[in-house]
Amino acid sequence: MNQTNWQQVCRVDEIPVLGARRVARPRGMDVAVFRNGDGEVFALLDRCPHKGGPLSQGIVFGTSVACPLHNWTIGLDDGCAKQPDEGCTPKFSVKVEDGAVYLNAVELAGVGLDVERPVAGPVHHRTGA
Repeated sequence: MNQTNWQQVCRVDEIPVLGARRVARPRGMDVAVFRNGDGEVFALLDRCPHKGGPLSQGIVFGTSVACPLHNWTIGLDDGCAKQPDEGCTPKFSVKVEDGAVYLNAVELAGVGLDVERPVAGPVHHRTGA
């Protein structure tokens, strides 16, 4: 494996089965790395396309995760909401080798940097003077 294109982020056994762990980035939102019941590993931006819920706190089933805010089902393989819901969150390429989990370094440095973090609490709109 060409180590220059891949960055080790954790070990498979550090990801809970049917759960996730977050990988912080210097810029942009965290990446959620998931492990399903079959031991497959996936990575998505840790933000639901609906209202920005933290997917890393969702329930993993099969090759999907349920957003903890409104129970939207998001595909772990493509980051897209299942019907009837619509929208996608960025996905990241994953490699597993000798029990280590690697994410594509180019994607980590560039994918999803323009996606803003959700803001909790009431929204205040600015009015022009």
